[in-house]
Amino acid sequence: MPLQPVIQQDPTGCGIASVAAIAGVSYARAKSAAHALGIAVSYPRLWSDTRQVRALLRRFGISATTGETPFHGWNALPDRALLAIKWHREKSRPCWHWVVFVRENDRACVLDPKKSLRAHKRSDFGRIKPKWYISVNAERRKR
Repeated sequence: MPLQPVIQQDPTGCGIASVAAIAGVSYARAKSAAHALGIAVSYPRLWSDTRQVRALLRRFGISATTGETPFHGWNALPDRALLAIKWHREKSRPCWHWVVFVRENDRACVLDPKKSLRAHKRSDFGRIKPKWYISVNAERRKR
């Protein structure tokens, strides 16, 4: 089944929504799983550290590569990846917005969880400026 976008319901919930899209679950279910792991949307590191999304991916049985891979072009991306876009610094701390890159049936798009967007499946790659990505496994492990 093709991945579908999941819309973040909290201003800082882009990582939770992106993991929900990869896992094929609702935002509420992913947020509940995050809460059980001690991850709250109010936690300021949620958009400036990768540990929380990695823990949430593991919770849903999804493996990810260790480390972050610098973005070198859309064709170089794996079929599934968490992308760090809108990368900037706030009070000397790096921050970004999480989105999901997906390639299925020779078609690629970005699933952007930002609530205010009109379309959450994006193909306007020239406007999206990834800094780096985390490759994720296309298939969930059985739990």
